[in-house]
Amino acid sequence: PLIDVGDLEEFAVRPAPQGVTVKCRITRDKKGMDRGMYPTYYLHLEREHGKKVFLLAGRKRKKSKTSNYLISIDPTDLSRGGESFIGKLRSNLMGTKFTVYDNGVNPMKTTSSLEASTLRQELAAICYETNVLGFKGPRKMSVIIPGMNMDHERVSIRPRNEHETLLARWQNKNTESVIELHNKTPVWNDDTQSYVLNFHGRVTQASVKNFQIIHDNDPDYIVMQFGRVAEDVFTMDYNYPMCALQAFSIALSSFDSKLACE
Repeated sequence: PLIDVGDLEEFAVRPAPQGVTVKCRITRDKKGMDRGMYPTYYLHLEREHGKKVFLLAGRKRKKSKTSNYLISIDPTDLSRGGESFIGKLRSNLMGTKFTVYDNGVNPMKTTSSLEASTLRQELAAICYETNVLGFKGPRKMSVIIPGMNMDHERVSIRPRNEHETLLARWQNKNTESVIELHNKTPVWNDDTQSYVLNFHGRVTQASVKNFQIIHDNDPDYIVMQFGRVAEDVFTMDYNYPMCALQAFSIALSSFDSKLACE
């Protein structure tokens, strides 16, 4: 089925249709003065016959204490104040935990009790843990996203303080109205002497950054997968209940994660 993008801003936060895998591609642009340090990442929806539709662009902010990516629906305007700013991804100081926000207001920056609807939503949290083997071998990721209601709409999570965040809920095992996902554990392959996952032809290059995200109840249902196909080209596919902004942000966190040491 042809996926209709329509309004980009609306499409980016809309969960994938049930039963349809949204197939995308991420390209990393390192050209230009400081792109080596701060590359721009572009997300495109793949169409038939090699055509593609631009969805999102992301780039790390320079003067930020922690990793902080701005995500925009305009490939040329990646400014925080721009009309096209749609969300951001921010890490903790260690670079092991990330939170994805939409473009709402930071509760710390608002003095009045503004309408709750203008407060920013948390769309995902990503945690990387070092594995027992240190830096060698597969990484472990947990992804926490808001749950879905009976009408298949995302539950709105707009924390007013640290205790209400997705990460806090997850750490306190308060997982009502959130979905906890994990990366699928790769299997050791004796022939290639490496850990492998089956990407069904969507990923062609081995990389420690390749991953698949699943729910423990149904390990065969791939909620999202990401992997390298060329030096600066990656495929990113996602399924219900994930949306493009969530999936793109999770991919960006994996580029950034300090645990991504080969």
